[in-house]
Amino acid sequence: MSTSADAGGRLISARTEGIALVLFTACAWGLTWPQSKFLLTMLPPFSMRGACGVAGFSFAFGVAFIRRENVWPPRDQWPRLVLFAMLNYGLFIVLTTQSLVWLKASEAVTITYTLPVWASLLAWPMLGERPTVQKLLALVLALSGVALLVGADTSQATWQKLPAAGMSLAAAMLFGLATVLAKKYPLRLPPATAVAWQAMLGMIPVVGLACFEDAHFSRVSNAGWMSIAYISTLPLTVAYLTWFRALRLVPASTAATTVLISPIVGVIGSAFLLGETFGTRQVAGLLMTLTGVALAARS
Repeated sequence: MSTSADAGGRLISARTEGIALVLFTACAWGLTWPQSKFLLTMLPPFSMRGACGVAGFSFAFGVAFIRRENVWPPRDQWPRLVLFAMLNYGLFIVLTTQSLVWLKASEAVTITYTLPVWASLLAWPMLGERPTVQKLLALVLALSGVALLVGADTSQATWQKLPAAGMSLAAAMLFGLATVLAKKYPLRLPPATAVAWQAMLGMIPVVGLACFEDAHFSRVSNAGWMSIAYISTLPLTVAYLTWFRALRLVPASTAATTVLISPIVGVIGSAFLLGETFGTRQVAGLLMTLTGVALAARS
């Protein structure tokens, strides 16, 4: 196997770097869910997301300026930029925020991260990434683990969760599409600039919906402000930088399946931070998902 050192004086292979970046991204995104659920006890849903998003794209533009990137997109990149902004940020955040109101954080994160199904299905016709038997097995194991996690809580009837679960599923489909499109038609923009513009454009529908809410930011505790600071920097900016970098290094289907580590982080974080149920079925689901992730990383 060739390494990055062989090609450019670096010590690890491009694939290893890509997997490591996806794992970092997954952990950062996974911790967002319990913290967002926590913030919903103090703020209305879209006001919460809007506050995090505005701080997030401001931070991203700051990073772009520090890196001395050219922050104005070329004219031919605008249509693609708007599309990616809606898929990666705008519509994704609107749908997942609403689902988080009605679902537990652990349920919302696991349903949303069925995105590998859609990414893998779309990567075949759009990118020619024919799924291998090992990758299909990884997908089955990971999604079976997700199903166990979602069905572990019997305190609420399944049918009552369907609308919110449908929103999470729709968000997963859109993000899976965005993953494949970003692989096939990458933005010709510097990394931080691409994230900053996508975050800013994606916040337009979120902030628009927040205008209809009655938010009182004086109710936000110190712990709440710390959560806002975390969400606006790591998940909304740094994790997207590592995600888009990873998509250049590993197949889209591999990246999408490996990112299933997010539900594991989200469920564990929800158990410890919010006191959500974490029993035998959750453990079994986590082990199955982790096995699938390990297979995907090796395939």
